[in-house]
Formats: sequence, structure tokens, C-alpha cells
Amino acid sequence: MQAPTPAPLDNPLLDFSGLPRFDTIRPEHVAPAIRQLLDEYRTLIERLTNSENTPTWDDFIVPMNAAGERMGRAWGVVGHLHSVMDIPVWREAYNALLPEVSRFYAEVGQNLALFEKYKALSESPEYNSLTPTRQRILDHELRDFRLSGAELPDERKPRFQAIQEAMSQLGAKFSENLLDATNGHAEWIEDESALTGIPADAVSTARAAAEKEGRSGWKFTLQMPAYLPVLQYADNRDLRERMYRAYATRASELGKPELDNGPLIGRILALRDEEARMLGYRNFAEVSLVPKMADTPEQVLGFLRELAAKAKPFAERDLDELRAFSRDELGIVDLQPWDVTYASEKLRQARYAYSDQEVKQYFPEPRVLDGLFGVIRALYGVDILPDEAPRWDPDVGFFRIEKAGELIGHFYLDLHARETKRGGAWMDSARSRHVGADGTTTPVAYLVCNFPGPVGGKPATFTHDDVLTLFHEVGHGLHHLLTRVDELAVSGIHGVEWDAVELPSQFMENFCWEWDVLCGMTRHVDTGEPLPRALYDKMIAAKNFQSGMQTVRQLEFSMFDLRLHGELRPSGEGDQASVAIERVMALLDEVRAEVAVLIPPAWHRFPHSFSHIFAGGYAAGYYSYKWAEVLSADAFEAFEEAGAGKGSLLDADTGARFWREILAVGGSRPALESFKAFRGREPRVDALLRHLGMVAA
Repeated sequence: MQAPTPAPLDNPLLDFSGLPRFDTIRPEHVAPAIRQLLDEYRTLIERLTNSENTPTWDDFIVPMNAAGERMGRAWGVVGHLHSVMDIPVWREAYNALLPEVSRFYAEVGQNLALFEKYKALSESPEYNSLTPTRQRILDHELRDFRLSGAELPDERKPRFQAIQEAMSQLGAKFSENLLDATNGHAEWIEDESALTGIPADAVSTARAAAEKEGRSGWKFTLQMPAYLPVLQYADNRDLRERMYRAYATRASELGKPELDNGPLIGRILALRDEEARMLGYRNFAEVSLVPKMADTPEQVLGFLRELAAKAKPFAERDLDELRAFSRDELGIVDLQPWDVTYASEKLRQARYAYSDQEVKQYFPEPRVLDGLFGVIRALYGVDILPDEAPRWDPDVGFFRIEKAGELIGHFYLDLHARETKRGGAWMDSARSRHVGADGTTTPVAYLVCNFPGPVGGKPATFTHDDVLTLFHEVGHGLHHLLTRVDELAVSGIHGVEWDAVELPSQFMENFCWEWDVLCGMTRHVDTGEPLPRALYDKMIAAKNFQSGMQTVRQLEFSMFDLRLHGELRPSGEGDQASVAIERVMALLDEVRAEVAVLIPPAWHRFPHSFSHIFAGGYAAGYYSYKWAEVLSADAFEAFEEAGAGKGSLLDADTGARFWREILAVGGSRPALESFKAFRGREPRVDALLRHLGMVAA
């Protein structure tokens, strides 16, 4: 029996008085709430565009921002729940409204009357009296209208809208296929001898997974907390190969046909290319770079190739060492991709006399969070305290940030992997800071990871890589939460160039290597002992272990993404246009021949799970990680300079300046200006190369 449609006043998605009401929001609330908000938004736009009055900031921008904020908050909750609770009813509710929402935003972006109102305000006498922040907002609005097809001939606008709608649906389907394919495979182990080498906590989790299904033995899934320990530690080479092959071919033609992302990739690329040409650009890579720091695809390719030229010799040395070790010490003469993680861990242990698993025991979740919050307190003088709010899962934490007793913001912390949660780690906005008639609205963030949960009555323990990931996402969160900008469009992460948005996140990772920081966030899960200095010294010695291989891998992804969106032309016309997956794979092979040192098997289907560019916001922008890594390493060098000889890099004065010049300003000024205001000069690549150990001996 179908649930009755709730009356609008009873709909928690329409309650904007406080935090999202996750305890009462249901899938059946989605359609009536979102449609009501869309109707209200359309009515407002019609009234504003029909007005003969010259638009002003207060009479035009303020009501538009208010309507957009309400719509963004409600739809943001729906999208968030689709990501963290991807069960059939939520998937259905999200996908049912996705076309309508996509169509609406495409219509708004092409509304010439609305565009003319923004232009009229930008050309009015009031423009010169606006603050530089408000002028920047208006300039961005005009740019975005042009990128949304506002200046297209009327007869071409319906096609442009159809492209936007189709791309939204294809991106959601890509993500769903990948999640279903990930959850659709499991390795069932009945013979305990096959588990040799796998850490006890991973084995216990696999046993619990089997018991949950009423079966004996052990169940290993393709979720990262189960998959990675097998690849890294399992002595059983056949098991490693089976798991690697299953993971590498997810959502491809080598699995269930209905989950094959290959055709979706072809259509997404064709639609992006068509969009770019309609807007007058040569390719989608050019469109992608318009709101970014970088100027042209050629400039970015030059940056990537320059970095690759420096990194590849180090990567080749890394691989030569790994092959020699595998042959001489492990008896693996023909090193295969499913051996690389395993052999690398053995080499790390042999060279530095420690393992990731050993280090992991010193990072129990409660201690890690205490240490993380301590770093934030030392840098910025703020307190992070537990708080109460409705949440979507009992496992989710909720915290408030205060300074001198004044509330700055809140964040949700969802750390553990679940089958109904998409993979990876991310930060998203639940609410953004802005000042309106009711005063200041404080920001709220979602921080989401996929770490292993508690096992056997003990707290969850994190690898050092997990800790780096947590610091990374918290860096994004701080960018959003510590903003001091009052204008919604450039508050927090909003309006920040996409290739600079990773600066605060990658910056935070650096502190995970500092002794005084680790002292405050480690305690052995069994003995309570802090991380021994001797073990820390080994970690530091191993910090740049295989950094060459890791760097060229990221450069491979970045170059593939950029060239994919800059060089491949689709075949066919209109709704039949597509890029053959064979051409995508051929381009990837070409990129690998240029920059990679490890070449996967021919059956590897990496593009089919490349969510960043096909289901995220990184299309022709994956290079942003490396671009921002230059900025973040250079910014961190300021803390190294300030802390030299003091025993700690947690320098409050430098932290205050980083908050003031980087975090606080959000997108209210160009990212390069913010960086120069903090550093006093243009960014340099030297600090990154030094941090990666890629300097001449």
C-alpha cells in the first residue's frame, strides 16, 4: 500500500529553521517538497523578470539567493541520503526527481530575461558602489549564464537543456552501477589456510560478514576495508589475483551487462563535447577550465608533463627495486599487478622494519579524533565539542565548532564503510554561512569516509593512510566552516576555483607526519602505549617510499582525463552520438606509454570506475589534485619556517594568517591572490618536490 503524500506543512524537507531532520525525513517527502520549491523558485523568477524596475542588489539578488539557498539545502539533503543510504526506496526517490531538478537548473541557466537582469545590474550605477565581493559574485553569475547557454539562439536551447538533464542522469547511473557492481561480488573462503598473512581484524570482519548471511567461512567483499588487506597481506596469490580481477573489471562488459558503464562513458563524453561546441569552444576541456585558475588545456598538459619528466626516473627506480626484491626475496619472477601491493608491503617491512598493520594498532579512532581536534585547536584557537542532532545512521557523529564560546559551525562525521554507502571519501555542504534578515546562518558540513568499523568490542583502528584521508576531508570541512564571508555565493568553498579547492585539504595532510602531532593522536589499541619514537622514525624514513610510482599514477589519471575531454570526438549524431569505449581505452594506453611505469593487464577497466570524472565534479579537472599539491606544499612550508627550532610546526600566528588569508575568504577573491596574501609571493614547485623526495641527492 502506497504511503499518503504528506501535506507541505508536515514535510521535514521544507523545514529550514535548523538542522536537517534526518529522524523524520522519508523518501515520500522528496517529490512534494522539491516540486513545491521548484514552483516557488519559478514564480519568483517570473515576477523578477517581468518587473520593469531596474534590478538592485536588495530587490533582485537577495530574493534570488534566498530561493536558491532553500532549493539547494533541500535537494542537497536528498542527494546526500542517496550517497550514504543507497537503498532502493531512496535511489528511486532521488532518480525520480533528478530529471526535473536538472531541467530546472538548465532552464534557469538559459533564461535570457534573467540573464538580462543580471547584466542590467552589472551595468547600473549601483555596480560601482558594490563591494569587490559582490562585484565578483555578479561577474561569476554572468560567466555561468554564458556557460549555461543563455546566449544561445532560442531554437537551440531545448537541446542544451536536454544535454544537461541527460548528463545528470548518466552520472547518477554511473555511480549506482559502480556501487552495485562493488557489492555484487564476494570471495567466499572455506579453507582457513587461504587466509595466511591477512591481518586478524580483517579476518574477523570477513567472518562476521559470513555469519551475518548464515554461512560458514569468511566473506571478503570489494569494499576497500575488505579488499585492501587481501591485496596487501594475503600470501595466497590466487586469492589476490581473483580479488584484483574482480575489482579491476567492476561495472564493465566483463560483468553483468546491465551494470556496464562503458556505454555511459561514451554518451557522457559525446554530450560534453556537444555542449562545448554549442558554446563555441573547441572541446569540453576548454569549458572546464573557464572557472579555474589554469588558463588553457595546453598550459595544464605542460605542467603535467613537466612534473612527469621529473617523477618518472624516480618511478622507474622504484619499480626496478620492487622487481628485484620480488624475484630475490619472494620468489615472484613475473611480478603481476595483483602482486604489487603485496610485494611493496613486504619490501617496506624489509627495508624499514615495520608494517602498515603494526602502525595501525596505534591509531584507534577515539584517539585519532582527539588528536585531530587538538591540531585544529592549536592552529586556529577553536574548540570542537560533541553535539546532538538527528542523523541518518546511529554510527554518525555530530560536532560543533566554537571560538571563545561563540558558535562557528557544525559538522557530521560518517567514518565507517557500509554496503549502502558509495565508496571513497568526501566533504559536502549541508548549509553555508550567510547573513540575511534573520542574522547570521552558521555553516554545516558533511564529512564522509569509508574506514573499517569496530571489531570484537575494540574501537576501529586506522591505517596511517586512513588518517591522511581523514585530515584531507577535514581540511575541506574547515574551508567551509571557518569562512568569514557573509555572501552565500562565495562563502566557504563556494566560488573557489576548482583547481584551488584542494589546497586546504592537502595542506592538512602534512601535519600527519609531525612527531608532536602523532604523539597526541596515537595510543596502542591493546596496551595504551603511545607511538614509539623508533617506529615513527621508520615511518619518516619510509615516507617517500615509492613516491615516484605514486606520483606518475596520479599524473596518468590527470593526463588521461584532460586528453579524454580535449581530443576524442564522438561518432554519430544527436542522441546516437557516442565515443566508443575502445577509443577511450586506446587513449589510456597512449597516456600510460608516456608517463606510467606499471602497465595493467589488457582486461583492466579503470575508466569504468573513474567516478571523479564521470559521476563527480572533476571532468577535465582531475589535475587539480597535483596543481593544488604545489600550493599546499608551499603553504605548509610557511609553517616549517615558523616552527624551525621550536619542536612544533603548530604555530598559532601562522595558523591565524592561514585562516585569515585562505580559509576565511572563500571564493570572495581569486585563489592566487589569497595564496600570495598568505605567502607573500607566487607559488613555487620546489616544496612539493622536496616533500616527495624528488630532489637531486
